[in-house]
Amino acid sequence: MSRAFVKEPEGDQAGDDQPERPHSTHPNYITTGGLARLKARLESMSARRQALEADRDNLGARSELQSLQAEIRYLGRRVEVAIPVDLARQGMDAIRFGATVELLDDAGAAHRFTIVGEDEADVAQHRISWVSPLASALLNRKAGDVITWRRQAGDMELEITGFNYVPAEVL
Repeated sequence: MSRAFVKEPEGDQAGDDQPERPHSTHPNYITTGGLARLKARLESMSARRQALEADRDNLGARSELQSLQAEIRYLGRRVEVAIPVDLARQGMDAIRFGATVELLDDAGAAHRFTIVGEDEADVAQHRISWVSPLASALLNRKAGDVITWRRQAGDMELEITGFNYVPAEVL
C-alpha cells in the first residue's frame, strides 16, 4: 500500500503506544555522586526535549520526542524514589553499600569492585549493583573472608583482601 493512503497520526499521537520502562522492585539506594549524575542526565534530556518541541513539525523530531518523554518519566521517577546513602556513615566493621572491595581469586588475580545503586552500575567502571549476585555475596562480610561467587560460567572462590569507602564525588 502506498504511504499516500496511510493517515499520519496528528500532534502528540505519534508513538503514544510506547511502553513504559519497568521500575525495579528494590529500594532505590544510590550514592550521592550517582544521584547527582542521574539528575544531570535528567536535566540534559529535559533540555533536549525543549529543542525537539520547537521542531514538532518534523516527524523524526516527534518520534524522538515520544521516546525521550518516556525516558524522562522513567528517570524522574527514579530520582523521586532515590534513597541517597551517606558513605561516611557506613562504618568499617563490614562491607556495606558504597564499599570498594578488593578481592583475590583462585588464580591469584586481583579484582576491585564498588557496590552501588542499580542506576549507577557499570561493569566497565567496576561498579556493581547492590542486588547483583556478587554484591549479595560480599555484603556484611569482612576482610579475610572467602566467598563463593555463583556465576553462570561456574562458581568462583574469592578472598576479600580489603575494602574502603571512596568519596561519593569520585563514584
